[in-house]
Amino acid sequence: MAIRITIDHMLARRGMSVGEFADRVGITPANVAVLKNGRAKAVRFSTLDAICRVLECQPGDILHHEG
Repeated sequence: MAIRITIDHMLARRGMSVGEFADRVGITPANVAVLKNGRAKAVRFSTLDAICRVLECQPGDILHHEG
């Protein structure tokens, strides 16, 4: 099972840099890179909530199951 996180697409659509996104979510740019590159083993609900709030999206807009 693989879950792909497509934050990069949402950032591009919003014209938002990784640094700005990281600051607004409250995580480091390095952790954004971990999420974008598919190396994250887990995501806290509070982080997912902040990501969705900043990107004005639903979790299903950025999380995709690849079976």
